[in-house]
Parts: sequence; structure tokens; C-alpha cells
Amino acid sequence: MQKNQTRQQALLEIIGSQKIFSQEELIQKLVERGINATQATLSRDLKALKIIKVTREGYKLPQTSKPSPNGMAMGVIRVEMNLPVCVIYTQVGFAPAVATYLDRHPLAPVMGTVAGDDTVIMAIRKGFNEDQILEALSKIFPDIRDKFVLMPEL
Repeated sequence: MQKNQTRQQALLEIIGSQKIFSQEELIQKLVERGINATQATLSRDLKALKIIKVTREGYKLPQTSKPSPNGMAMGVIRVEMNLPVCVIYTQVGFAPAVATYLDRHPLAPVMGTVAGDDTVIMAIRKGFNEDQILEALSKIFPDIRDKFVLMPEL
């Protein structure tokens, strides 16, 4: 089960970050990440993830009705990270929307979130470092980099 999740998460990241036009290209990108997959497995993963192939545009992540990330990012005050936990402090009332958005976003490196009224606690997936999390969250919430605070090890 862990191999499926790792492979599918990698597919979401690859397709979400670059144009891919063939399954052969996808398999090569997976191999570059140390993940082997057959064409049949890849086809099953694409179907399970609801990834579609658009003529002249390549593979596309599924479209879902999501709230605007820019509106939510404006409500983010500060992000503190001390792996494997990341805490997002928001304006009052923004935390539930931010948590739900992260839980449903295919590029988010989170196992899950817990939201209060103005705070979101994110449990980070194994294998992600601070730079990768910052990069992923920056893609999800533009202009969030200046709100990051890396916490020192104790």
C-alpha cells in the first residue's frame, strides 16, 4: 500500500509541476525518482487519480471546485516548521478553510491536518524536508515564502 501511495503522490507532483505528454515520459520521470512502474500500473494509477490527457496539453490533474488559494493565503499570518509538524497561524476564521484546502490538494505534502479557529497543525508525510515543504506550499499558496519561520532543533 505504501508503494502505491508513494508512486501516486509522485505522479501528482510530476504532472502538477510540468507538462507531460506520454506514459513513457511519466515512467521515465518516475524512474528518475527511483520508482519503477509498468505501463499497466501507471494506467491504473492515472485512472484512480482521475488524471486526464488533453490533446496538445498533456496530462492534467483533476479539476475540483476549490476556494481561491490567494484569498486563503492572505489570511495566513505565519508558518512555523519543526518536522514532522508544520503549524500555520491564520487570521481568525481562516484555519478551517486552509486545512480543508491542504487536505484535498494533490501537491500538499500532508498526511492530514487539524484546524482550530486560527491555527492549522499539519502532519507532514515521511520523506519531505523543509525545502520541499516550502516549495510545495509556495505552489499551493503563492507569496507564502515570506511568512515561513524555521524552528531551531532543541
